[in-house]
Amino acid sequence: MLNEKIITVDHLTKRFAAFTAVDAITFDVYKGEIFGFLGANGAGKTTAMRMLCGLSMPTSGKATVAGFDVYTQNEQIKKNIGYMSQKFSLYEDLTVKENMQLYGGIYGKSNQFIKDKTAFILEQLHLKDEANKLVGSLPLGWKQKLAFSVAIFHEPEIVFLDEPTGGVDPVTRREFWMMIYEAAANGITIFVTTHYMDEAEYCNRVSIMVDGKVEALDTPAMLKQQYQSPTMDDVFLKLARKATRSGD
Repeated sequence: MLNEKIITVDHLTKRFAAFTAVDAITFDVYKGEIFGFLGANGAGKTTAMRMLCGLSMPTSGKATVAGFDVYTQNEQIKKNIGYMSQKFSLYEDLTVKENMQLYGGIYGKSNQFIKDKTAFILEQLHLKDEANKLVGSLPLGWKQKLAFSVAIFHEPEIVFLDEPTGGVDPVTRREFWMMIYEAAANGITIFVTTHYMDEAEYCNRVSIMVDGKVEALDTPAMLKQQYQSPTMDDVFLKLARKATRSGD
């Protein structure tokens, strides 16, 4: 992992009327890192990610992604990142191959690049026989792995993954994380949100959000040591209880 910062976040805040969804969060993500953004459902993870992806304007604070400002350069951010949303993000009424061709075209890749990359992904995912099948007909696990492959189809600097393993079986979850490791080894920075605390163990560092705030940030090993907990589940429970007490 390099010491080059690829995401910087400084007191980033998002309010919806009187409700503060993201409350002055501050952290950095380094190039080539697998950065876990953990928290329970409703903790503010998706809202924070949408701001970093250029999809939602912050209320206050500062942030840059791949060197671009989230306020003034959100279109440049979108061109330099991959994004896999919490809801399945491919077109189910297009074939496997057509989805890849579509996204390659959206990102302005050449016909030759799209052809070569499509062939590579079909081989990698063992989907050559399904290339002309509608995506909607695939099992969920294959859909999720395909969606990740499409999110990094254009070889972005950073890929944002929002709850990518939700609803899939444990075997598929492990296979998905192997794909994440491979992408990171190829130089892509991974920013992944999850509410599965065991997935924190796969990350270089994790940030834990509770009620819109970053309550802890470190390596999984250091967090478990700091909170004298055998698992990340226990770390999270202690942080949640601490936040509840301080809010009383």
